[in-house]
Amino acid sequence: MKKQITLVASLFLTLSIFAQKQNVTLDDIWTYYKFHPQGIDELRSTSDGERYTALTMVNGTQAIIAHSFATGDSVGTLLTGDQLEKAGNSVQIVDYALGKGEKNILLSTAIERIYRHSSVAKYYVWNREAKTITPIMGEEKLLYATFSPDGNSVAFIYKGNLYIQNLINGKLTQITNDGSDNVFNGVSDWVYEEEFVVTQAYFWSPDSKSIAFYRFDDSKVPVFSMNEYHDSLYPSVYSFRYPKAGTPNPTVGIKIYNIQNTATVNVVAPGHFEYVPRIKWTQSATELSVQFMNRHQDSLVLVLADAVTGKTTPLLTETSKTYIDINDALTFINNNKEFIWQSDADGYDQLYHYSITGKLINQVTKGKWDVTDFKGIDEKTHILYYSSTETSAIDRDLFCIKLDGTGKKKLSTETGFNNADFSANFHYYINTFSNAETPDYITLHNSDGKQLRVLETNKPLKESLTKYNLGKKKFFAFTTSQGTNLNGWMLTPPDFDTNKKYPVLLYVYGGPGANTVNNSWDGTNGMWYQMLAEKGYIVASVDNRGTGGRGSEFKKCTYLHLGKLETEDQIETAKYFQSKTYADKTRVGIWGWSYGGYMAANCITKGADYFKAAISVAPVTDWKFYDSIYTERYMRTPDENEEGYKDGSPVNYADDVKGHYMLVAGTGDDNVHFQNSIAFIKALEKAEKPFSLMIYPDKNHGIYGGNTRHYLFTQLTDFITNNL
Repeated sequence: MKKQITLVASLFLTLSIFAQKQNVTLDDIWTYYKFHPQGIDELRSTSDGERYTALTMVNGTQAIIAHSFATGDSVGTLLTGDQLEKAGNSVQIVDYALGKGEKNILLSTAIERIYRHSSVAKYYVWNREAKTITPIMGEEKLLYATFSPDGNSVAFIYKGNLYIQNLINGKLTQITNDGSDNVFNGVSDWVYEEEFVVTQAYFWSPDSKSIAFYRFDDSKVPVFSMNEYHDSLYPSVYSFRYPKAGTPNPTVGIKIYNIQNTATVNVVAPGHFEYVPRIKWTQSATELSVQFMNRHQDSLVLVLADAVTGKTTPLLTETSKTYIDINDALTFINNNKEFIWQSDADGYDQLYHYSITGKLINQVTKGKWDVTDFKGIDEKTHILYYSSTETSAIDRDLFCIKLDGTGKKKLSTETGFNNADFSANFHYYINTFSNAETPDYITLHNSDGKQLRVLETNKPLKESLTKYNLGKKKFFAFTTSQGTNLNGWMLTPPDFDTNKKYPVLLYVYGGPGANTVNNSWDGTNGMWYQMLAEKGYIVASVDNRGTGGRGSEFKKCTYLHLGKLETEDQIETAKYFQSKTYADKTRVGIWGWSYGGYMAANCITKGADYFKAAISVAPVTDWKFYDSIYTERYMRTPDENEEGYKDGSPVNYADDVKGHYMLVAGTGDDNVHFQNSIAFIKALEKAEKPFSLMIYPDKNHGIYGGNTRHYLFTQLTDFITNNL
């Protein structure tokens, strides 16, 4: 009897503890941001690579403090808010850059975002010796101010033109004069920013005597316009140049300006090429590397351009049966005699070692896995550092290897996502680690991997998580009926019982090279999924064919037919869960954003027999509406691939909708235009298909600001609970 009482008491205690656990709320996620991990903001390596600086608060004011990589000790204060105040300008520092030898510091403030990556700001230079602060261009808002390598000048963009301000004599030089609404010098247009991630489009030569820059002429690019409401009596119209698939692209030229003789030369293209995705100075101040690419993006030529004449010499040509991905691995080494190149020529993204004449010396990395990020090379030791999927497509690990391909060593020790930032001399790196259950854990290491100290544990967040009634997230894989092995994760309710049946919500992105099945911390959407799990849902995600980390064949098999194989794989995922005893096969739903919204629309049309509900946020609904560089990379032009465009656009399959569908869009989306949603709305109305609609006035592709995210996810939650 005493034993029974003890068991009952024990059970009661267990249930009490379980009952005391908190449930996740939308306020926790989107109002108080309780699950956002702490990081270390604005770290910079000093020129010598032996110290790092951090922007922090000291006695209630901002300060930039230097620390020793080796010991972690504070080794000096570079700037304080008190010093700025005494100098007569209390700038609120948002970002900063260090000049050579840390003699000058470039401060930016009043940052105003333009598109996804671009922004304007006010810039100031703090002279540490003179303790003076100098505004750049009289406190006008500028684009991309940067120090010259010698630290004696600052270049920047103002109203489409490139300028230089000499910090020694104060001289201001305007390099270009034709900047306008259609011509941009040293700064990219919309499509290059979005698709090639070219923002600052000018680059100092190593000796600080020349600047190479892009010139964009968008005068032939069609204009896209959208209304801006902003509570005004009459909406205003915002217009910008946006090349849709098959329409004229910007005309791009590469120029080199010589500061001493004020001469500008044009880089001579080696034939007709549509795109210039990258330019980069070599280790020589007289040679600029330029990458030219054709419109189909299946042929790329790397050339060296003479900085005096603009004449070019081809180094290597790369071709593909599908398309070529652009990366930033190109690195010139050994006094400009050799370079590192990244390519998927052998079927996987790997690193290669070439002579400056374009002759292959050796393939540095080899294997059936992808190099995902080349971190750089220590030229003194000839050791390269990179991240890859060698351990698993869902993990990222840091490795080092000798230039000759020997001595490979795994530096990261924890299974999950590892991201390293190296010091300027490659003697140290700061590693940020996380996995599905662990928020960011930041550590400092020697270049051989030895951990020197812990910089951030996120202990308060980890302790906070123990107070919540969380479900269990686990990774899995399955083989489709077509014989394809797919990776996935699933989150089950806290009181999961295999004898019960649960509705299933799939999260999808599914676009080329992009993964959702990552063994990393997801503190916002991930906690929303926990909230849904607490309500009794299984939430899952599967990386379909076309996603990254598994080689070029897996990623590029969707070429010319976006949406086809990806949708088939998401249908296979629905079937996989419907075969499980614990899943309610009549209640499987799917949701996604951007490409994921496009996929959700495909699944509620072509996969209508398998999905009861779907949510599309900011979806492409017809590829003819999307931009040239992205769409044509995977689909070519509408004239060349009429059937692929027709089959891949859900707007053509509105008649097939059966379940509950919710469409969400922002009217100010400069990326995936509201036009996509309008086209699908018209098709659904014509097909007499009921649907839910949420429109966010003036919101861009991210649909955020103020209470917007909280309100949005309240609507998403309500739709799921009402229809799934």
